[in-house]
Amino acid sequence: MLAAFSVAPSGGEDSDASVHDAVAAAVDIVRRSGLPHRTDAMFTTVEGEWDEVFAVIKAATDAVGEYGTRVSLVVKADIRPGYTGELDGKLERLEKAIDARGES
Repeated sequence: MLAAFSVAPSGGEDSDASVHDAVAAAVDIVRRSGLPHRTDAMFTTVEGEWDEVFAVIKAATDAVGEYGTRVSLVVKADIRPGYTGELDGKLERLEKAIDARGES
């Protein structure tokens, strides 16, 4: 499965501060997980089995919770049993489709 998630703190003593430290704590957990992943400006996508992916998301959410009194979590998952390598595979198929459009 692929799971894209975004997690951010809110509330707390310094609720107007940037969330970059909290996001850095979450991304550090993802990186240390050993699972294939990609982080962009809006989401971090993690690939693996259901239980391992959601364990990483939970740990990242818990880490962000240290930075505020509330946590906002958004998750979007693509559950496709039997497939691996989709973190890159989906992008490769997209690029081929775009290239094919340019050839016509």
